[in-house]
Amino acid sequence: MTTTTVPRRPRRKVEGIYYAFLVPSLLLFTLAITVPAIIGIFFSFTNSIGFGEWEIVGLINYIAMFSDPAILSSYLFTFGFAAVTVVLVNAIAFLLAVGLTAKIRLKTALRAVFVIPMVVSGIIIAYVFNFLFSNSLPAFGQATGIGVLSESILANPDLAWIGIVIVTAWQAIPGTLLIYIAGLLAVPGDVYEAADLDGASKWQQLLRITLPLVVGYVIINVLLGFKNFLNAYDVIVGLTNGGPGTATRSIPMTIVTGFTGGDYAYQMANATMFFVIVVVISLLQLRITRGRNAI
Repeated sequence: MTTTTVPRRPRRKVEGIYYAFLVPSLLLFTLAITVPAIIGIFFSFTNSIGFGEWEIVGLINYIAMFSDPAILSSYLFTFGFAAVTVVLVNAIAFLLAVGLTAKIRLKTALRAVFVIPMVVSGIIIAYVFNFLFSNSLPAFGQATGIGVLSESILANPDLAWIGIVIVTAWQAIPGTLLIYIAGLLAVPGDVYEAADLDGASKWQQLLRITLPLVVGYVIINVLLGFKNFLNAYDVIVGLTNGGPGTATRSIPMTIVTGFTGGDYAYQMANATMFFVIVVVISLLQLRITRGRNAI
């Protein structure tokens, strides 16, 4: 009986250039992100105010969060805002993508115009819209007698969130639009030609061909958008600064305010909890996109 030995594959030699790029990046990431995160998580179990003496208090900070109305309202606002914005952004971006991939004139120029908001700083956009909501629209409403527009929605605790949704959506639509355009352009044209021969209307093609074939892109945009909107900060600061009162204070704003207000350990516990939630959403995104092999 003879045994055959499978020859071993020669180990691929790693070029030194790879380590030259990897090691500095890994070192910077560790020092700038990993180490501070570990230190912050440790201090979330203490009573530290950010300086001076401190003691380990265990899970007291985490337990107190669940009965703190300020923390609960910030989570409620942030998740509600993220849910509404992600629906609005994806609906508008998808419709725009369908229009900008159709056989229309100047579609290349229109695509360039629609992505302009993506390259402008969020805080600049927020200040511009703050002026529009606080001055231009009220002046227009008073001049035309439209009572709804005569007062700034940013000063109304019940309506201020609408202004934040509008501005955030205006800035987020271009990125979502580009992903949808890539998905629509990946659909074979033969499918639509066959549908035309079968007598399918454009509406039927959209519902029964386009949507099923780009559903992977929809899932990616929804998950990415929701995760990004949870971290909303600069737009809210520029528009309302969390007001009126605390009506539009997001989780990141609550954390930063606590850091500067002497609640370092308490808000670090809040940050740790928020980090866990974002990680769970990220893992969900990876699992779904990997399973569908969308892009």
